[in-house]
Order: sequence, then structure tokens, then C-alpha cells
Amino acid sequence: MNARNFVRLLPLAALLAAGPALAQLELKFGHVGNPGSLFAKSAEEFAKRANDKLGGKATVVVFGASQLGGDKELLQKVKLGTVDLALPSTVMSSESDLFGVFEMPYLVKDRDHMKRIEKAVVWPSPAPAVEKKGLKIIAIWENGYRHITNNRRPINLPGDLKDLKLRTPEGKWRVKMFQAYGANPSPMKFSEVFTALKTGVYDGQENPFSQIYSAKFHEVQKYISLTGHVYTPAYVTVGSKRWAKLPAGVRKTLEAVAKETQAFVYATAAKDENELLDKIKAAGVQVNQPDKAAFVQASKAVYEEFGDSVKGSKALIDKALALVK
Repeated sequence: MNARNFVRLLPLAALLAAGPALAQLELKFGHVGNPGSLFAKSAEEFAKRANDKLGGKATVVVFGASQLGGDKELLQKVKLGTVDLALPSTVMSSESDLFGVFEMPYLVKDRDHMKRIEKAVVWPSPAPAVEKKGLKIIAIWENGYRHITNNRRPINLPGDLKDLKLRTPEGKWRVKMFQAYGANPSPMKFSEVFTALKTGVYDGQENPFSQIYSAKFHEVQKYISLTGHVYTPAYVTVGSKRWAKLPAGVRKTLEAVAKETQAFVYATAAKDENELLDKIKAAGVQVNQPDKAAFVQASKAVYEEFGDSVKGSKALIDKALALVK
């Protein structure tokens, strides 16, 4: 090849070499929520806002309904970098016991209280703890206030849970809480719960209205008891190694948009709370208001065990409770 032809081929060779770099960066965002759930609405709103601001530098693509795996699988894939973002909730306590603070019953009074807890508790303590496990939280969203559904009886007092086969998420402190109430709890992937309830493998489960309705649990459950026993945050989570390899501008945009989407998440959650209970009632599910004071009293044992067994947890609880106004 003469020098002139070599020079002519240079632009083409350069373009071919740059091909992968010029291809648009696709960022996979996985979660377990079904279509119409708060998780789905939140992730889709985030993707819309982020993609508008990324200007073609990257595209966030949402995969809901456990398409990329259950909560534990998603966290593992995020660590490995095969999934870019995930939205875990209760399962975070399996990464650091400090996240068990959000499995303590009746800790979070309302969303304004949660905002104060986020600033004073989450960012200074549990969030750095999971960075040691290869995870980074970039924003706090919501799963919501949880209520109990079942096929055996209304739950008015903790004793009504005795021997009830209850599905819980994959977090050991939720299991311990329901054991303290007398239930027979065990974890199961969210995607498998509907069938387990329908076939009687479990008598009941506990979730926010949004998850109950979007997963159609109201079609296979007779009773819903408005315990509101736990408020669960959700964490927009990335893998530390994969995150560090993304362009700085992309990281900055994703983090800023994730944080600003929180207001949308909270407003949507509040709206769903008002609307979805009516839909669950209309489906024929019997609703009752339990004696929350009795549940608070029965929760003391799990608070004590958590405080005694998890170093630093008592300080987190005390700080969170001090922020109630």
C-alpha cells in the first residue's frame, strides 16, 4: 500500500476503531415491582427525566417485574456490573444490619420525618456501610407503609397472627418481628408470592397498598389489616466499580435526577395510599383497623434484640426517634 492510499484509509479506520465508543451507552435499571406499582412509576419517571437530561450520552432502560432477577439477584448483578441500577428495599439489611433500623416497627411517623431521618441517619451511617460491599446509594425513594393481608382472619391484635404462615421479604429483622408477634414467617421472592397465596403455601403477606394492588394480591386474599407496621424506604443503588467507570457527566446527571425524583415518588405514594385502598375494598377484601398500641407494645422485644446485637444500632434508633415532630 502506498502512502497516499494509507492516508485515505485513516478516517475509516479511526471510525471503525471508535465504533463501540460511539454506540449509545445503555444503563439497565432493574426492580421487582409489577406494572402500575410505585416502583414502576418511580423508575419510569426517573428514566424519562434522566434521558431528557443525558442528551444522548446514555439511555436508562427500565426492567421491572423481576425481569432481571429478584432483589438479592439484582444486588449481586449490580455488584458485578451486569445491571447498572437497582431499587432494593428491605433486602438491604442483608448487606448491612444497620439497615435493619427500617425494619423496626412504627419508627417512621410520616414522610417529613423520613426526610429528616435520611439526612441525619441514612447518609452518615448505613449508606457508607454498604459501600464496603461494593454498593453505592445515590438516592432514597420509597416502598411505603406496610399492611397485612391473609385468608384466615382479621388481624386486630398481635395474638391474631399466631401460627399464621406469613410471607416476608428477604430481611431477617422482619422475620424476627413477626416471630415476636406469634406468626410463622418466612422469606420468599416477591415474584413468587401471588402463586404461593393462591395455592395456600402461605396464609398471608405484608406489603404497601401499591405492591398489594399491582401484584393482584387482593384477588387471592380475604382480609387486609391496616397495621402500617413498618415504613420501608427504597434505595436507588449502583455498583461501585461500574459506577466509577461511567463518564463523570453521566454520573452527575443520574445522581442529581435520582435525588430530585424523590418529590415525585413521595407525592405519588401519598396519592396511591388514598386511591388504592378503595380499589382493594371494591374487590371484596374485608378491611379492619387493628389496635396499633398493642402492636407497639409487642414490638419492644425486637427493638431490644436489634439494639443488643447490632453495633451502633441503638444510636441510630435514638437519633431517628428524636427527629419526630
